[in-house]
Amino acid sequence: MPDSFEQLSDWVERTAQKAQPERVQWCDGSEQEWEGLKQEMLKTGHLHTLNPETFPECYLHRSHPDDVARVEHLTYICTPRQEEAGPNNRWMPPQEAHERFETLFAGCMKGRTLYVIPYCMGPLQSPWSQLGVEITDSPYVVANMRLMTRMDPVILKRIHAGENFVRGEHSVGNLNPEQRYILHFPQENLIQSIGSGYGGNALLSKKCHSLRIASWQARQEGWMAEHMLIVGVQPPDGETYYLAAAFPSACGKTNLSMLVPPETFRGWKVWTVGDDIAWLHIGADGRLWAVNPEAGYFGVVPGTNAKTNPNAYQMIHRQTIYTNVAVTAENEPWWEGLPQGQPVVDWQGRPYQATHGPAAHPNSRFTTRSRLNPAWSPHSEDPQGVPISAILFGGRRPHLVPLVLESKNWIHGVLMGCGLASETTAAASGKTGVVRRDPMAMLPFCGYHFGDYWTHWLSMQDRATRLPRIFQVNWFRQDRNGRYLWPGYGENLRVIQWILERCKGTVPARETPVGYLPEFECDLNLGNLDVPPEALQELFFIDAEAWKREYDDLGNFFSEYSPRVPAALQEQLAAIRREL
Repeated sequence: MPDSFEQLSDWVERTAQKAQPERVQWCDGSEQEWEGLKQEMLKTGHLHTLNPETFPECYLHRSHPDDVARVEHLTYICTPRQEEAGPNNRWMPPQEAHERFETLFAGCMKGRTLYVIPYCMGPLQSPWSQLGVEITDSPYVVANMRLMTRMDPVILKRIHAGENFVRGEHSVGNLNPEQRYILHFPQENLIQSIGSGYGGNALLSKKCHSLRIASWQARQEGWMAEHMLIVGVQPPDGETYYLAAAFPSACGKTNLSMLVPPETFRGWKVWTVGDDIAWLHIGADGRLWAVNPEAGYFGVVPGTNAKTNPNAYQMIHRQTIYTNVAVTAENEPWWEGLPQGQPVVDWQGRPYQATHGPAAHPNSRFTTRSRLNPAWSPHSEDPQGVPISAILFGGRRPHLVPLVLESKNWIHGVLMGCGLASETTAAASGKTGVVRRDPMAMLPFCGYHFGDYWTHWLSMQDRATRLPRIFQVNWFRQDRNGRYLWPGYGENLRVIQWILERCKGTVPARETPVGYLPEFECDLNLGNLDVPPEALQELFFIDAEAWKREYDDLGNFFSEYSPRVPAALQEQLAAIRREL
């Protein structure tokens, strides 16, 4: 593992000898560097300028039509023993993985620039932060890493002083899907990626470092790396409570992290600490404290507008890189979900025709700095992080799961997370609209065996003395005609209010075999909300027979990870079955 600047330099030199770039550029994240990079990308067509009056300093990037999402089927965990990776991961022996990558990497940067990107994940002064260095031949990657991470000259000084870092080697290669691999070597603190320029496959700081490699490290060191937003909710009394929430992609995660209180919640404030990833550590006070390792957002843009997510909509009108959106005649970005404007050029750069499909790709993205968010919390830069009062799990479930459900204890809450299921979305290649189980929203991101991961979750109750309460939410429950029963968006704060009151112990709850429910007639704030009584009844209805089937299916799911599924989870599952 490199632990000095000399070894970093040697690694960069060896990588350059293999990839054979035309030149090597060490990046520092400066404005001067960005200006040169931007002009180069505009010249080569990697970027296109958008309307400078309505979208100042905003640019469009179009990726290859075959390179528009994470490729989970080409993503591997490379450990000496397959059981370390587990059935939740694709596995490849390290030697074979290195050989495949070296073959494809040889000479892949001829005629290109090799960029060296030193970065920090987490606040620069935080004891929980980590350093990384990504080598890439993509100026688009450099531009996005500049927004997503903390790039600072001090990072090289810290490496020179001996601080460890995660290595990342990336090349877009020839974009051939048959020669595309995303490889993780957790024991080597190494990531290798070739054949893709898409964010999740190429921005190695994000899912690769912050989750797959970090989750492995977290188990060894006693902390947690989770696919969770971090949000602060401040009632009128002035005290802010922080929640961490895990949602699969396109299930309302960004909307919750940037929630705007409705008119009936005057005096309430919501602060965004992070929209995607949380690193959780046990503080001296016995609580879980969370830091957001990222410094920017790489969000799904379709559906974002002034109503659904006002903060995000305002934020992405400046200093933003758009990927795979459409363009209007006014040279403004356009995507499905905007109430105004008409696309004239689709995400592939073709004249727009409805017969071609959506104007913007369903997984089109925006990349921008966190600080541009009107709800950005300055506590995002706190070295210690923020204390977590509650953990939320949620997905798209048209039936079964009520609007909100509280776990009975930590073990039951972990079981809730294990059973998390949702409809698939366009963020991952493959079929959409299929319900799949996605424990803790970590199915594509956990860097080791799920059985060991769940054991690690359970172990927190022996390490922490003031664990957060755990809840499950479902904004997407539907009636028989497929209509949503809950208005969602800002109105979700009504549910958050009940969750906070449960954390404070100020409201009762109704016990069911599957968890605690609010007495919505008296405990849930429904003032001035236009939801019919029969819809409220359905939102909180517990169908015992359907839950039996759900837990039967969860038991079958557990069997895939036997014999490493913790006995405590099996016993909790059996107890709920009996109670049902």
